[in-house]
Amino acid sequence: MENETLKLTSVLADPTRFAIYQYVVASHRQVTVQEIADHFDIHPNVARLHLTKLEDVNLLASCSEKTGKGGRPSRLYSVSEQVVNLQFPPRDYQLLAEIAIDTLVSLGEPGQKALREMGRRFGQEAAKRAIEMERIQSNADAEVKLDYIRRLIYAQGLNPEIELLDEHTIKFRIFNCTFKEAAKKMPESICQMHQTFLRGIFETFFGDITLIEENSIMGGCRTCDYTVLKLPS
Repeated sequence: MENETLKLTSVLADPTRFAIYQYVVASHRQVTVQEIADHFDIHPNVARLHLTKLEDVNLLASCSEKTGKGGRPSRLYSVSEQVVNLQFPPRDYQLLAEIAIDTLVSLGEPGQKALREMGRRFGQEAAKRAIEMERIQSNADAEVKLDYIRRLIYAQGLNPEIELLDEHTIKFRIFNCTFKEAAKKMPESICQMHQTFLRGIFETFFGDITLIEENSIMGGCRTCDYTVLKLPS
């Protein structure tokens, strides 16, 4: 897990590569090498290299474009749904789901409380590691902190859009669910754990906050939408 995390961090450390990944995420569709080359004013070979490195760590996935015109098919790149495995290996994720289910069945409300706390601690630990690795100062301004939060949440496969409205309010949207496999079996409990996971990240960077859910993927919406309130000035 640690080696995979270091590899992911190294790939995203390149500013151009990170910008390319942000572009693909924001597009919400497949993109071509030529599109990336044109948008970032780089040679197609350089664009292909960046896209390949992002695919190597499962941030992106690719497929061949079938045009029926012959010749070498071009590749289409899109956001991969396998990203969460870099932070939470499949066998551990399955174990978490099994433990959560058993706990909920045997303990009822106390079990759900424990599940929510598990999500919060996971978010806190992920944020603490990012702060230590990047040597982020506690007095950094909100925009700087949000940039690191954005990178951290990208690494979790959540595909976020984050906007600082004012010094006390953030609008936050995600296009993917880290725990979606387990959420299909018990959506309410897992969604609550997911929310506490996000809360753990934001409160580690900003202190005491209020996280308000406005829309949910598991509720049938295209995205999960949140407002984060009461940021310290």
